[in-house]
Amino acid sequence: MTRPVSVVTGRGSVQDLPRSATEPDGSVVVRVLSYNIRSMRDDVAALARVIRACRPDVVCVQEAPRFYGWRKAAARLARTSGLVYVSGGATAAGPMILSSLRAHVERAEDVLLPRTPGLHQRGFATAVLRFGRARLGVLSCHLSVDDHERYAQGRLVLDRLSALDVPYAVVGGDFNDRPDGRTFGLLADSLQDGWATNPWGREHTTRLGDPLQRIDAVFATEGVEVLGCGVPMGLGGVREGDLRAATDHLPVLAALRVPAV
Repeated sequence: MTRPVSVVTGRGSVQDLPRSATEPDGSVVVRVLSYNIRSMRDDVAALARVIRACRPDVVCVQEAPRFYGWRKAAARLARTSGLVYVSGGATAAGPMILSSLRAHVERAEDVLLPRTPGLHQRGFATAVLRFGRARLGVLSCHLSVDDHERYAQGRLVLDRLSALDVPYAVVGGDFNDRPDGRTFGLLADSLQDGWATNPWGREHTTRLGDPLQRIDAVFATEGVEVLGCGVPMGLGGVREGDLRAATDHLPVLAALRVPAV
């Protein structure tokens, strides 16, 4: 049985977000967190506290440290968050994947994307993780601020998911696009937008006090059941002060049921 956590949602109601579990039929409930950490330039202790409080099985990181000492910084974040490093960081131009010890890493790959002169290098961190009899493809991304390049990268997200060759997959990212944008729409046409499918918590992912936008999201492929998805405001252990101090984005937490293969 999954153990729910009650949270007051941004829509004023109370819903439950299941915790990680393995069901009798072999399916698993997996918590996936997507978080832009701004290269750990802010309060790293607050960042780790937020991650730990969310109790994730998988973390899709954006803006992981990319320069000198980045591996030590990634290891520090993993250790203080109670997780392990899987893939990404500088080798993926920023996106990174962390996981709990519950996950068995079948394979991992970092992908650098075609670069437009004058714009930042972008990439994907990818992995295939196994939870008992369930297998889950994972992709962490941070798409371009340029609309044309961003749309091309959105197509590459879908291509890379297909190349993972697993029946179920999840994408966590900072998409630099809103739900009414064409790249966000491209992904939502092919994947389940977690918040739109089963909203939970808070919707907007921009820093508290900034203009309200939802530019960070968790998407899942068909067949994955979205049990709840949103910013974990009000979740036990997640303090508003830590959210303000940790980075300039708010995290997105999703509970997903992945069928056994």
